[in-house]
Amino acid sequence: MSPSTIGGINLLPEEQKLQTYGRVIPPELFERFDLPGLDSNRIKSLFQFKYEPGSSDVELSLFHEQHFPDPILYGHLTDTVNGQIHVLLYILNDPDSPRFNVDRMPDGSPTRFGTLKRNIDAETQALTYGLSPGQVRRGLRLLAPAIETFEKFIASLGHDMYFVEPLYYHNAVIFERYGFTYQMGRRLMERIQSGFADGGDFQKLLDGSTFRQPGAIDSIRLRSWAIHDGILGEPFTSVTMYKKIGKHAGINTCPQCGW
Repeated sequence: MSPSTIGGINLLPEEQKLQTYGRVIPPELFERFDLPGLDSNRIKSLFQFKYEPGSSDVELSLFHEQHFPDPILYGHLTDTVNGQIHVLLYILNDPDSPRFNVDRMPDGSPTRFGTLKRNIDAETQALTYGLSPGQVRRGLRLLAPAIETFEKFIASLGHDMYFVEPLYYHNAVIFERYGFTYQMGRRLMERIQSGFADGGDFQKLLDGSTFRQPGAIDSIRLRSWAIHDGILGEPFTSVTMYKKIGKHAGINTCPQCGW
């Protein structure tokens, strides 16, 4: 019987593990970067999975070439207490775009993508380039096929839903637009919308500084930078979302707000 959990997949022989986790890779990545198939020996040097023995979580990294500093796809998956799949982090990086070291301090210590501490110079450069909080590189603009592929992976494990944990405000809004709804955090999202609306509490805090620009009123990306900068008075945390396979929840907590 095929495993239905990350913990179960981690117990499989290496070849089966490769084939199973390989189902999370969108076909578009194989085509775009001319990657070898999952049956090739070379894919083993490009597609890596890291987990502790007996653990119920895994970090997946797919590189377009050996020794490149960042994967084109990174995913951190774990099991919920009920055996559902929970995505803790999912990243698509464009390797041909500039890198901004928002994930590390000048001395090399990690920032956990700015959630532990912040490399302000790198964040300023990333914002100016057009990136969102936490991005070290531009994305690949492949989220739609990536979600479609991931849902097939989830369905192959026998599940009809899965959970995600948006690290930043803009992630939550993007997930809304792809059909996710909230297990926790909808009230926070609605409070954020009220705060940026006419007469809202956050408007007076948009002082024109680097991360608190007045344009954040109508911009998801700039709102996210202002929230990352502490405009809420608390970190953006405790937001968990989920999606039913093949269904769109129709949630929109920030209507008429552009990117």
